[in-house]
Amino acid sequence: MLKTRVITALLLLAVLLPILYAGNFVAFAIVSTLFFAAAMWENQRLFGKPAPIVLAGIWTVLFAGIIFTQVAFSQLILFALCTAFWIAKLVPSLAFGLPAPNNRIGNALVSGMYSASIFACFIAITSLFNHSPQFLLSAMAVVWVADIGAYFSGKAFGKHKLAPGISPGKSWEGAIGGWIAVLVIGLAATQVSWLADTLPAKTFSAFGWIGFAGLMTLLTAGSVVGDLFESSLKRRAGVKDSSALLPGHGGVLDRIDALIPVLPLAALLDMWFK
Repeated sequence: MLKTRVITALLLLAVLLPILYAGNFVAFAIVSTLFFAAAMWENQRLFGKPAPIVLAGIWTVLFAGIIFTQVAFSQLILFALCTAFWIAKLVPSLAFGLPAPNNRIGNALVSGMYSASIFACFIAITSLFNHSPQFLLSAMAVVWVADIGAYFSGKAFGKHKLAPGISPGKSWEGAIGGWIAVLVIGLAATQVSWLADTLPAKTFSAFGWIGFAGLMTLLTAGSVVGDLFESSLKRRAGVKDSSALLPGHGGVLDRIDALIPVLPLAALLDMWFK
């Protein structure tokens, strides 16, 4: 399993990194659309929707139409609205539980909010890419560092379960370790001149030490929430992975779940910096 996981990760990097740094927007848009379509298909399946391919196709046509034509619309409203969805409904569902599958209204409401959040995440990816590939990768790196830090801290010190009913393997010690890793590595990035155009460096420059710590904490918390929400969906659906599209990794949603709440927030910060 580990060998398969490593091979898949290397193949993904071999495809994605050249596309990011080639400066070819068309190639970037094609790959983004393919990943978006896969994530939306998995999402519809987890919610038990009929004809998930059709529903995913509708969302994908909308997404592709926007990014390929570069049609103007208020990304600020989209990102702010989806952030409100997380605060008002999606985060509380982690405490109170997802609506039962036979609760059509409640299930449709949560499904719509989560679908819109995935859509906003991929629009944010496009927005951050247009800033610079380095800035996009730095926003994603906040989530990756939090995840890696949480894994090793949890393995070493984890005793108190973070959300045993949703993801028994996660601990408070792991989450705190991931948060500390984000702060330490983020602060280190602010001291490196060639990393000046990154999310941590821009945040520190705009808001100082206190603002940096507060916003990195918020982004780290968002990554934990995104991971837990998708875990709760899978637990309700009775599946281990969102799909088997990525051998050794599960599905696309399994790889981007923590990014879904975080990248729209990063895009909002990027708008502030400008």
